[in-house]
Amino acid sequence: MGVRRFGRINWLGLYTLARREVMRFMNVWQQTVLAPLVTAGLFVVVFALALGQNRGEIMGLSYLAFLGPGILMMTVIQNAFANTSSSIISAKMQGNIVDTLMPPLSAGEILAGYLIGSLLRALIVATVIAIGMALVIGQGIAHPLWMLAFVVLGALLMGGLGLLGGIVAQKFDQMAAITNFIVTPLSFLSGTFYSVQALPEPFRTLAHWNPIFYLIDGARYGVAGVSDAPPLRGLVVCALAVALVLLLAWRWLATGYRMKP
Repeated sequence: MGVRRFGRINWLGLYTLARREVMRFMNVWQQTVLAPLVTAGLFVVVFALALGQNRGEIMGLSYLAFLGPGILMMTVIQNAFANTSSSIISAKMQGNIVDTLMPPLSAGEILAGYLIGSLLRALIVATVIAIGMALVIGQGIAHPLWMLAFVVLGALLMGGLGLLGGIVAQKFDQMAAITNFIVTPLSFLSGTFYSVQALPEPFRTLAHWNPIFYLIDGARYGVAGVSDAPPLRGLVVCALAVALVLLLAWRWLATGYRMKP
């Protein structure tokens, strides 16, 4: 195929990589689509039974209406992270990462192929959970475009972070440590189950330095029309975070950092 210059894109290679990533998670749809729905439902049921009857309104919403969008976004970002991280670390452990590195694909094309898989998985999970919320608790979408924007940004951000985690980790134990000590705490300490306005200082200020807070808050604005922070600020912060993460991921892919055998 020769050396590609002047921004020419290997569309066939990009399509093949993206299709492989999509087929990889669709072949186990019970784990990648059905399981997140069950997990989200369990969160809602447990918190509704434990706290729902004893909690008053939060930001003018019932506790279930407040909780639903946060659970949706938390599930979306966890699945986006898992998609790229599991794909990279599995390929490295099985020794077939060369199948991705050897074809005439640029770093940008490899990055795009992996992110398309994460994005489609996130959109499917978000759609399934949104339908479940509408059927079970009667919660619709107040601002669909805002909701879509934050879901896309969340998928790109966490898909990029999953790619970075997969590149850094050399075995599944290291990947599990990244998930348990970085991704999960950031997800749970982001206002999913509470309003950050209820936090004392300095935790309230620290929460606003967490990009995932803006994803959760943006999802809540998209679904229920209320938010702790201005949604436009959240959109800008998340877009900047996405740009930084994807730039670093592109750089690591371009240099073959911890990827080449």
